[in-house]
Amino acid sequence: MAISADSIPSFAKPVFKFNDFFNLWGKIRNMDIQALDKALQEIVKKRSELDKINYNNPKYDDLEEQLHDLEDDFQLKHGEYLEDALQDIHEELCPDNDVLMPIAYLKGIPVETEKYEGKDTVLFLETNPVRITLAIGKDKKEVVWTAK
Repeated sequence: MAISADSIPSFAKPVFKFNDFFNLWGKIRNMDIQALDKALQEIVKKRSELDKINYNNPKYDDLEEQLHDLEDDFQLKHGEYLEDALQDIHEELCPDNDVLMPIAYLKGIPVETEKYEGKDTVLFLETNPVRITLAIGKDKKEVVWTAK
């Protein structure tokens, strides 16, 4: 006796269809990217606040501690994801350079690449959208990776 979809009682049918799962997964991933971008923007904002005040300012130590907490939290939640992307970028563009912690790329990391030999090249981690860019000299910038 053949079993058809109509003969299966509703309580035994799957709640999610295959496509529903991937649609849900896509939304979860998008939320993660949004959280990644938000966390990165908070770090950039806190660094900017810290840069605007003098070390002797009584608020300096508190802001610095807040920044370190944001960076530690960022590394725990998003570090592995970005390190994987940075590893791929380094393997393709600058295999002779070590991959550093993602936070370091906010200020830019000089790299040596055969593609732009003889030019100053710097990898940056940027926000809105989260991406990694390669600055070539002073005038050219190339997006080498975008968070998805």
